[in-house]
Amino acid sequence: MYPLAQILHGQGCKLSGSDNNETDTLQAVRALGIPVFLGQRAENIKGADLIVYTAAISEDNPELSAARRSGAQTIERSELLGLITSFYSQAACISGTHGKTTATSMLTQIMLTAGMDISAVIGGKLPIINGSGRAGNSDIMVCEACEFADHFLNLHPDICVILNIDADHLDYFKTLDNIIASFKKFAGNATKAVIVNGDDENSMKAVEGLAENIDRITFGLSPENDWQAAAVQHLNGMTTAYTLMNRGVKVCTVTLNVPGEHNILNSLAAAAAAFYMNAPVEGVIKGLESFKGAARRFDKYGEVNGITVVDDYAHHPAEISVTLKAARKLGYKRVWAVHQPFTFTRTAALTDDFAEALKLADKVVLTSIMGGREKNTIGIHSGDLGKKITDCIWFEEEDHDKSFSLVCDYVCQNAEQGDLIITLGCGDVNKLAKMILEQLT
Repeated sequence: MYPLAQILHGQGCKLSGSDNNETDTLQAVRALGIPVFLGQRAENIKGADLIVYTAAISEDNPELSAARRSGAQTIERSELLGLITSFYSQAACISGTHGKTTATSMLTQIMLTAGMDISAVIGGKLPIINGSGRAGNSDIMVCEACEFADHFLNLHPDICVILNIDADHLDYFKTLDNIIASFKKFAGNATKAVIVNGDDENSMKAVEGLAENIDRITFGLSPENDWQAAAVQHLNGMTTAYTLMNRGVKVCTVTLNVPGEHNILNSLAAAAAAFYMNAPVEGVIKGLESFKGAARRFDKYGEVNGITVVDDYAHHPAEISVTLKAARKLGYKRVWAVHQPFTFTRTAALTDDFAEALKLADKVVLTSIMGGREKNTIGIHSGDLGKKITDCIWFEEEDHDKSFSLVCDYVCQNAEQGDLIITLGCGDVNKLAKMILEQLT
C-alpha cells in the first residue's frame, strides 16, 4: 500500500490509513503527513470518498464492514494499482510465477542508476530506495504484476514482462492450463510490447497469437532469443558475469552479485525492458552490477562462528529448487533448509514437488504450516511433507511461536562451522532467521 500512497500523495490526494501493527513503513507514511490509525475501527473511514483494502483483510473486518455500509466506493488494492498504472504512458508490468520482485527491483535499480525519474511499485524492499516503491515525475512506471486471483488483469500495462509460468495458486486456478490462459489475457492487455522468457514453454504458449502491432521480445540462455546471456562465467560463489547479446550482437558485459541461473534470467528480462524504454547501456551495466538483491531474496542476515544465516522468500517448489541449487554452488559444508509451508491447499497439492525440491538440502527442518487466509479443512500437516524427505525433522505445534522456538533451538544446537542456514517461505519465517542468528551470537 505504501508506494500507492506515495504516488497518490504526490498527485495531491488527501489520504488516511490504518493498520494493526507499528512498523517502519507506517512511520514513513506519517512522515509524508498522512495520518495513520492504529487498529481498524468503523470511525476511521469518516469522510472518505474511496476506501481501499488489501486481500489480507477479512470480510468481517469492522472497518471494511463499515466502509461497505457507508455508501462510499470500496475497491481492493489491485484495482487501485490498476488505476494508477493507467496514469503512465510507459508502464512496465513484470509478471511470472517466480522472480517478480527481483526482476522488478533490478529494472527499478537500472532506471534510477541511469538517472530516470520513474515511479515504482515493488513487492519487497529495495535498499536503493529504502522501501517498496517511489513516486517519480516522468511518464515511466515499473510495477510488479501478481497473478494471484487474477489481480494482474486489473493493470493497464504498456509493456508486459513474463518471466515464467508454473503451477501455483491452484486453489484459485485449478489447473496449469487456466494459469497460462490468465497470462495470455495479461499479455493481451499490453499496448506496446511483451517481453517473454523464450526458454520457458508455458510462457511462450501465453504469447501465441499476440496482436501484430505489439512487439514480441524474447530473452533467455539459448541463442534463438532476442536477448541472450552468452559466455556465462561463475567468478565466485555470489558473482556471475555474462556477455549480453542482442540478436547475435554483443551489447556489453554484465556482472551480477546475486547467485543462480534464475537471476541471470531475471537480469535479462530487466535489461530488455530497460533498453525498450531507452535506458543507456551504462545504466544497465551499473544498475545490475550494483544490485545486491531485494529484501527476503537470498538475503544474508549475518554470520556467526562460521555459520551463515540467509532468508529467502521461496515458497513454491520451483523457487525452492533454484534457491537450493544456487546455495549448493557456494561452497558451504552443509546447506540447511528451514522451511515454513504456506497455505494448506498449496502444501497438499504440491507435497511431492516440495519434497523433491527440499531434498536438495543436506538438512531439512519444517515449521508448522502457516494457513494464511485458509483453515485446515483437509487435515494436512508438516509431517506429511517431512515423511517424504530423508534427514528431515518437523515441529508442527499449534502455537506458532512455540514451533519457531523449537526449530530455532534444534538448528542452533546442531549447526556447525561452515554451514549455510536458509529460511524459506513467504510467511513470517524471516523472523525465525533473526531468532537463529541472535541465538547463535
